[in-house]
Amino acid sequence: MSNATIIFLLTLCIMILICIIVYQQFVFHNGTKAKIHEISSKLKELLDTDSDEKVTVFTDNKALIELATQINRMLEDRQKVKVEYRRAEMASKKMLSNISHDIKTPMTVILGYLEIMRLNGTQSNEMLQKVESTAQRVMGLITQFFTLAKLEAGDTDMPLERLNVNEACRENILDFYELLSQKNFEVEINIPDHVLYANANKDALQRIMFNLISNAIRYGGDGKYLGMFLRADQAHIYIDIVDRGRGIEKEFADSVFDRLFMMEDSRNSAMQGNGLGLTIAKNLALQLGGDITLESQPHQKTVFTITLKKMAY
Repeated sequence: MSNATIIFLLTLCIMILICIIVYQQFVFHNGTKAKIHEISSKLKELLDTDSDEKVTVFTDNKALIELATQINRMLEDRQKVKVEYRRAEMASKKMLSNISHDIKTPMTVILGYLEIMRLNGTQSNEMLQKVESTAQRVMGLITQFFTLAKLEAGDTDMPLERLNVNEACRENILDFYELLSQKNFEVEINIPDHVLYANANKDALQRIMFNLISNAIRYGGDGKYLGMFLRADQAHIYIDIVDRGRGIEKEFADSVFDRLFMMEDSRNSAMQGNGLGLTIAKNLALQLGGDITLESQPHQKTVFTITLKKMAY
């Protein structure tokens, strides 16, 4: 075979290989383009119909498989956000319904007292005191509701400072001394002599402790015991508010700070108050960079623990 023939055959083979490569690239390009169009059409369909289906693509192209996988992850996240939004929307509607009920009931009582006074033509001091007491209850409820709304909207200014937690605890428990004495409570306090400082806001911490102590007296009052214990480790300060009342069943412990759980519970006539106090306390603690946790053994020991960030001396 001559050199010319060999060169011709080699050239022909090269041309054939080039044609094959070009054809494969053409087919690959068109196939990829078609698959991308398929994915795009399916994604548009899912978004338009608000479906919870997934994008499926039949291909051995790793890049397209990865693309479909990431799109499906985004669709899953979108579904989770939608579910959470609907849950929050339902919770808000339910809360507003409960608030309306809590306001309507005492207002009905006020109107009833006023009607009795009008019919009798008298201005009984006892009646007036009942009207005033009920009106104050309504105002307290409205104040708590708007406090919670401001906290959840992030519309509350709480500058942090180096706070003497020992002193804050003493001041708070002292405010309840007369009430606890009247109710014949056994009171146990353990506040160490060495000062513990937290990075906190005094007004917020006072409100947290006030709400937790009020809650212990109101709902744990049958135990006739209140304890306050201040302790710390290397990084945190802990304030334990303890009662020996009826407590909270274990299955409800995680829900006790939820406003709806407490408000539903407050329908029980044995539980006076609207139940927003714990929700407000929890929100305040979180905004201070801390937390509130609960451990409860009904009729034995219920402990609400406030956790704060510790500061150096």
